[in-house]
Amino acid sequence: MRARQLSRWTAGLVAVAAVGTTTACGSPPETSGTVPTDRNRPVGTERAADEKAAEKAALKAYDGYLTASRAASRHSDPQHPDLTRFLADPLLTRVRLSLRQARANGAVSAGALRSNPEVISVDLTAKPPTVEIQDCVDATGYRLVYVADEKVVPGTRGTRHLATATATRYPDGRWLISTGSAHQDQPC
Repeated sequence: MRARQLSRWTAGLVAVAAVGTTTACGSPPETSGTVPTDRNRPVGTERAADEKAAEKAALKAYDGYLTASRAASRHSDPQHPDLTRFLADPLLTRVRLSLRQARANGAVSAGALRSNPEVISVDLTAKPPTVEIQDCVDATGYRLVYVADEKVVPGTRGTRHLATATATRYPDGRWLISTGSAHQDQPC
């Protein structure tokens, strides 16, 4: 019974901590044709600039999310202050739950994750606006270890797999990562 519980929470923590870390798959979003709004600036150019700014802000939020979740995981700290700077619900709650479970079982993360995310779509007309990010997570050097003896928690062998995340722009203008999934059945 304990082994089954350990397996569930370790897989969950590794997946949550590793949601978003390597080479992305997909193609860049397409832009529509241009319709001039004045003699010097077509509408498509303005939209493309807005989309580029959204991509940049979303990737910055994603990088902050990865950095904050790694820092929180090193101490299994569900109240790490940077989590709320870069994450929003429902992902924030999921990450905090995994960190609580790791802490309750006396485990913390060790090692490194590699990431090279890529934006696969931008929807600035959505309510709220969103940016979809795809990543190939390399968690082969990432493990959970017990604090007491620094032994590796069984079942935390990392893999290279696809991960996806959604960045959402909130009314205050911040881009936060609101959803994320590790697709461990999809190697990359």
